[in-house]
Amino acid sequence: MDDQGLVEDRGLLVPAGAAARDAYALDIDPERAGWGYSSLRVLELPPGGSHLLAAGDSEWLVVPLSGGCTVRTDDGPAVELLGRTTVFEGATDFAYVPRDAHTQIASGAGGRFALAGARCERRLPVRHGPAPEVPVEARGTGNCSRTVRNFAAADAFACDRLIAVEVITPGGNWSSYPPHKHDERRPGEESELEEIYYFEFERPDGYGYQRVSPSRPGGADVLAEVRSGDAVLVPNGWHGPSIAQPGNAMYYLNVMAGPGQEREWKISFHPDHVEGYR
Repeated sequence: MDDQGLVEDRGLLVPAGAAARDAYALDIDPERAGWGYSSLRVLELPPGGSHLLAAGDSEWLVVPLSGGCTVRTDDGPAVELLGRTTVFEGATDFAYVPRDAHTQIASGAGGRFALAGARCERRLPVRHGPAPEVPVEARGTGNCSRTVRNFAAADAFACDRLIAVEVITPGGNWSSYPPHKHDERRPGEESELEEIYYFEFERPDGYGYQRVSPSRPGGADVLAEVRSGDAVLVPNGWHGPSIAQPGNAMYYLNVMAGPGQEREWKISFHPDHVEGYR
């Protein structure tokens, strides 16, 4: 069986539209992914549109992909999100919605909004994450350079379990390199985290490639062409590289959560690729 057949059989590549539901252009929950914690929805609102989000047993981040919105919960202050025109414009402000909340997301001009979620135990307060406070990191060198917006990294913004970051990879560059994994609990060395990659490209005809290789017999194995609106599920395995088409920048949103008592991102690099790179 070739790699593409393996992807389709295991359902790790989620093409744009394949997991659409109601107002969501993408709706991946733990049941759809076959794991315990991580979720991602992409909400599309027309001008003047609104949507009711029942948080349930998960905490959520409302992250504008394009446009702005107002986030109102039943027991917290309203959060006004200025948002952005596109994900390539820069970091955006965002809102934290706690578990068990009932929330209205409304947009006067319309827009698209990522809802990154994680099943959790603690109920934290509603909060606004201002765009100027998002830590932005230049990672890698040469044709492996990329920009990482650590808006909800473990040490940047308080959540119970959820970790979320954005990456901009210039056209022709590799990111998520060297390949790395976080699928074992090894205190102080590696976290156990499920992960979702969600992709967009600067131009409509853009594409890239995503690799996930097994870290154990029968583990996740993906080599997929990805386009705007596609997602890749990473339940385990070495993930990377993520490769952008020359001349066309690639965006991806990473959503992670797992069973560990500590909310942390500890990774192991693939030993066959790290020598000479770091």
